Formats: sequence, C-alpha cells, structure tokens
Amino acid sequence: MSASTERRRQIARALTALVPLAPYSDAEAIRQAAADRQFRTLPPTISVWLATIAHVRHAHTEYDRLLAEGYDRDAARFFVTDAINAVLTRWRATRLLDPDDEEV
Repeated sequence: MSASTERRRQIARALTALVPLAPYSDAEAIRQAAADRQFRTLPPTISVWLATIAHVRHAHTEYDRLLAEGYDRDAARFFVTDAINAVLTRWRATRLLDPDDEEV
C-alpha cells in the first residue's frame, strides 16, 4: 500500500526542510524510501531523516565496500560518518549525523 497523499506532502516538506540542495535523483530516492511501509508509523520528519542517512550511507560512501571487506556494521558506520556529514553539508542539511547516535 502506498503512502497517502497527505503523508507524501508531509514527507516532501520535511525533505525540503532537511536537505534543501539535495540533487533531484537523490531527493527522489529518499522521498520514496521515506514513504515505505517500514516507516509508516513514524512522523514524516523522522522517516525522512532515517531515509536520508541510509541513502547517503549506501549511495555516497564506502559503507557497502567496508561490509564486503568484513567490517561489522557498527565499525563500517563509524568509518563513514565523516563522509555522510560531508554530503549533508554540501546539501545544506539542517542536521548532521552525530557519531555517537546509535539509532541511525
């Protein structure tokens, strides 16, 4: 089941507020992920944040390569935190990833 029209609007607004300069292709991927069923019980702002971090981690860092080389998930996430924040900074994000944040 797809997200309601109102939920999609809320996600779009949250995405624009969080990363106003994200390239269109990245913004669309994030928007789609934030509307996914796994996030439907979360507020749109949290859905967009989690979808943004996951997208940047997989599409703009060496995270997947680190996992393939045998690093565990936490170590790989630690090593890509600066790269994620660099992308968020380029996109003029209103929030950066805190390396001590265990939820993301």
